[in-house]
Amino acid sequence: MAQFSTSPFPQSANPPPINAPIISPHFCASYPVDLSIVRDVKTIRDGDFVVTDVNGNIIFKVKGSAFSLHSNRVLLDAVGNPIVTLKQKLMSAHDKWQVFRGESTDSSDLIFIVKRSSMFQCKTKLNVFLANNTDEKVCDFKVQGSWSEKSCVVYAGESSSIVAQMHKKTTVQSVLIGKDNFMVTVYPNVDYGFIVTLIVILTAINEAGQQAADIGAAVGGAAGAAIASAF
Repeated sequence: MAQFSTSPFPQSANPPPINAPIISPHFCASYPVDLSIVRDVKTIRDGDFVVTDVNGNIIFKVKGSAFSLHSNRVLLDAVGNPIVTLKQKLMSAHDKWQVFRGESTDSSDLIFIVKRSSMFQCKTKLNVFLANNTDEKVCDFKVQGSWSEKSCVVYAGESSSIVAQMHKKTTVQSVLIGKDNFMVTVYPNVDYGFIVTLIVILTAINEAGQQAADIGAAVGGAAGAAIASAF
């Protein structure tokens, strides 16, 4: 059984106003849960993205690539059972992702939707709408912060109530394993399967943005070199 941190609830944060699980009550705990996000672990066959507890026990794995034809990913438990499927809506101006139960992509199994709050952003801001929030006028959760610094916060709705926080993991082990390792602290009674799913989507959106920026820089550099060589 996974073991989690039981560190005191941060005094500066308000308790989250929800107790209902988003994905499953199995992923809700009455105490803060610290999870480690591990990238580029080559011993993991199901993907390069795994989530462990504070003792290094694998809790979740991710299968699929953010850059595949359909841009789908599947969140698996430690033994490989599918929990949710993450599907990117192609040609979406706001990087819209849909999350479904199991390996389904049927609308009846939709759990929630995630999308950027605006097309152009200096810092990360994602809005989360539960399946029953069809008008999408007010988000049920939001993610804000700096992805480059691995410092993002998940809030309940448009409130200041924090439900989870990301922060860098700067240990000797993390340096040896990979530079993208970071921690996520999930607050009491919050579905940590839901939070991990948000982190996977956040990662995919930012990786796609970085890839686009790299391609743009390469194309721009090649064009500049071609122009220079003409003189």
